[in-house]
Amino acid sequence: MYPELFEIPFVHVTVKSYGLMMVIGFLAAVAMIRHLSRDFTRDPQLITNAALYSLLGGVIGARLFFVVHYAEKFRDHPIEVLYIWQGGLELLGGVIVAVSVILFYLLYHKLPVRRYLDALAVGLMLALMFGRIGCFLNGCCYGKPTDLPWGVRFPYNSFAYVSQINADPQRNRPRPQLVLPRETFLGYVGENDKWYPKPYEDLSEQQKFEVTEGKYRCLPVHPTQLYSSSLAVFWCLILYLFWRRAQGAGSSGSSSGLFTKPGCTFALMLIVYGILRFGMELLRDDNPFELDGLTISQNIGIAMATLGLILMAVFQKMKVKGVAPARDGR
Repeated sequence: MYPELFEIPFVHVTVKSYGLMMVIGFLAAVAMIRHLSRDFTRDPQLITNAALYSLLGGVIGARLFFVVHYAEKFRDHPIEVLYIWQGGLELLGGVIVAVSVILFYLLYHKLPVRRYLDALAVGLMLALMFGRIGCFLNGCCYGKPTDLPWGVRFPYNSFAYVSQINADPQRNRPRPQLVLPRETFLGYVGENDKWYPKPYEDLSEQQKFEVTEGKYRCLPVHPTQLYSSSLAVFWCLILYLFWRRAQGAGSSGSSSGLFTKPGCTFALMLIVYGILRFGMELLRDDNPFELDGLTISQNIGIAMATLGLILMAVFQKMKVKGVAPARDGR
């Protein structure tokens, strides 16, 4: 877990691992989308412009989702909603808003929406791979305790650690998973009697040993961030192959085949990601149960998969419109 990778000399600004991986994922996705759309892009700058707008919208969306999820953190100090440099982003919220911004941009400029969305689907999975690595380095989006040999122990006072030493009624957990003596380790108490342990540097040598090597160290958890990252790599490849199949069918004039119409790759991405996110929430241990006994992410996953199925059926029946060839020198 490395939430802060390094500090920039002289200005004393730390580079956050999550933010850096989001930027890398963004740049990789833009490069992928530009590559996949080169045959129907009349101006490559349009992709860059759309990407920049979506980046801004994605950051705002990721922050809004975090604020909604953890509203109690900002109840007493609402101005801190704007303190984005202190961390606090949710990838799913960023993706939803970013895609919405791109869709509006494509419609506004009268671009071939379905073809761009297909390229976007592959790029988003590539970005997700980097984004979830950022989650792992940051320590957020952690999984449930596990006895599996690849379980990961996060450090003392990490997100997972604080969760384990507290009961969590919002996740139907009446007792802590890890019993840490409050009278000895108490740092401060937050909302709903949730307590946080002392900073590591304030502990005695014996206490430091107990929380790193002894009976009070963090329980091993599912590395759900790495699960998600690995699945993103796999589905990025599958979506690319699916896109290639559709492109090949279109080039040969047989785009009437099953699921070869423009837009079907994007629809498949919605279905796949919705199902994967719903399933991953079963292994995660951070999001509260909010609606119908499910987390908000599971409800969004159901909505995404349903929308994907609807779009797949609609796109399959739509006619394929001709696209003006890309200009020379692209």
